[in-house]
Amino acid sequence: MQQLHLIGTFIWPYRKRLALSIVCAMMVSLLWSTNLSATLPTIKVLFGDKSLHSGVDERIATLTEEINTHTETLANLDESQLAERARLQRKLNDAAHEKWFQQRLKDSVLPWIPQDRYRTMLVIMVALVFAITLKGCATYVQDLLVGSVVYSSANDIRAGAFGNAMDLDYQSLSGLGTATLTSRLTNDITEFSHGLRLFCIHLVREPLKIVGCIAAAMILNWRLTIVSLLVMPLIGVLFYRSGRILRSAARDTLETMTGIYQHLTETFDSTRVVVAFDGKSHHERQLRTANREYFDNSMRVVKISALIRPVTELLAILAFTAVLLPGAYMVLNNTDQIVGVKLASAALDAPQLITLYVLLAGILDPVRKLSAIFPQIKRSLAAADRIFEVSGQQTAIPDAKSPIQLPAHSKSISFEQVSFRYRGAGPNTAGESLSLRNVDLEIPFGEVVAIVGGNGSGKSTLLSLLPRLIDPSEGRVCIDGVDTRDLSLRELRRQIGLVTQDTILFDESICDNVRYGNPEADSATIENAIRKAHAAEFVSLLPEGLKTVVGPRGQKLSGGQRQRLALARAFVRSPSILILDEATSAIDAESEVLIYKALKQYSEGRTVFVITHVISQSFLDIIDRVIVMNRGQIIANGTHEQLFQSCPEYSRLARPDSAVQDAA
Repeated sequence: MQQLHLIGTFIWPYRKRLALSIVCAMMVSLLWSTNLSATLPTIKVLFGDKSLHSGVDERIATLTEEINTHTETLANLDESQLAERARLQRKLNDAAHEKWFQQRLKDSVLPWIPQDRYRTMLVIMVALVFAITLKGCATYVQDLLVGSVVYSSANDIRAGAFGNAMDLDYQSLSGLGTATLTSRLTNDITEFSHGLRLFCIHLVREPLKIVGCIAAAMILNWRLTIVSLLVMPLIGVLFYRSGRILRSAARDTLETMTGIYQHLTETFDSTRVVVAFDGKSHHERQLRTANREYFDNSMRVVKISALIRPVTELLAILAFTAVLLPGAYMVLNNTDQIVGVKLASAALDAPQLITLYVLLAGILDPVRKLSAIFPQIKRSLAAADRIFEVSGQQTAIPDAKSPIQLPAHSKSISFEQVSFRYRGAGPNTAGESLSLRNVDLEIPFGEVVAIVGGNGSGKSTLLSLLPRLIDPSEGRVCIDGVDTRDLSLRELRRQIGLVTQDTILFDESICDNVRYGNPEADSATIENAIRKAHAAEFVSLLPEGLKTVVGPRGQKLSGGQRQRLALARAFVRSPSILILDEATSAIDAESEVLIYKALKQYSEGRTVFVITHVISQSFLDIIDRVIVMNRGQIIANGTHEQLFQSCPEYSRLARPDSAVQDAA
């Protein structure tokens, strides 16, 4: 019910179209049963020896005589003969109801029917063609309306899930993974849309067709119709039990599809390594394993789905048999009862039995369709589960409820007794699972600080606390004396520029990639940022200049060019805090010199953090202070000259660069 409520919230804006589609479905079901009911007059006209008018008149006369006879007999019965009085009263009621129906038929319908039997047949056929045409139009309009509702809702659900994912904290988003999110926002949305369309079309239209046929059959002979409906609970049990298994199996299938997405994404993103190490066979084996798992889970769905349809049809045939056999007995013996059980208001004739059978056969088509779409609907519900898991996931980095307004950073940044443990790192055993442990650090405004240390020392984790990509497990991070958790996330991050080691550019123009740092920047501001980042020279040599599209992840540019554009993207933001996280570790020496030269010119009036494990002379020219980290703790804090002599860890990091040693 909760899931249906969530789906309903997305469908609600399109409720008028959905309501109109339901009206169309009701027209389809009414016309479906009406068309099938035309069997009775058609048979009577073709195989009877009287016109419909005379047949109705004779039937009304017969019923009038029966009513008079039953009334007279009932009046003469003794009050003590309760059983006989009750039997006659039932016959009297049946005759009265049928007479009322026949009289309404004579007064409302027969005036439109010719007396001539051939012309009557012609009118029936014309009416039938018209009704079928009208039913086809209603079906077409319903399909269009449902399609617009379903795909509009699916787009809204995808946008909502995507928006919620973008609001998640970095850890939660990374935990979900690219393959999982891609699979759920593409494959799962497609599965869900298909199931929702079937639901809105067939789970509205087909049950209404069943209801229409049952209603018409009940008018014709309600006793035999009830006999046929005795198998309905068995069909309900079949759908319920198989549905639970189908939903679980469908979810497993979708999960294995996510695994295939993961494998393909990982392989194609690493083609350079795969080709260089001739890893084709390894990845083919992985894909075969994933395909086998997907096949096994899919076959569970297929086996159950394949069983539902024939079992449903068998139960439907049993229902028809339960009607046909007693009906045939009554027709052949010209009676209205079997072994004393009254099954008709009067002796059943062949046209009535055939029409009853046609109406019950008309139930089989929608039942068969429902059994065919049932597995797909269960699959779509499993997909909806996975989609709404993304939509419903809560961020671990909530925005401040009453944020403090903070002017541009101008005083200091402080880390006060900060400890941090990544989720899933396990219980804290002697602090070994902590990525940061009791970090105390204060950075005055305008200082350029280097954070150095080996891999896993906690450098990136420490500075990830500043833009609140993560929050400390203990302690607090303050900017100008205000806890970052008391600031608006948007306002906090507007003050911070970030350049990472893995430079990400989007498949857009250079101008758009730089403007990404500040959507309000004009062309002059963008060009100025590019000049400050020393990227103007190579941009000017490109055939389309700033309009050059850089390709997915900026693959049309070299590593150094990408990094300088990333720096320009940070500059155009005009941040008061700038973070370079291993920004020069994967580029050539010339690009490194240019980046540090740009940084030296840009750092005035800003607090700058540079994370690195490579120490060069150009690096030292811009640094005011060095912070050395090891195992999540600050082990040294001072100038390069001080630490090179007093800190073995820093001396070890600096020693590979002879130029640094000379400067020391």
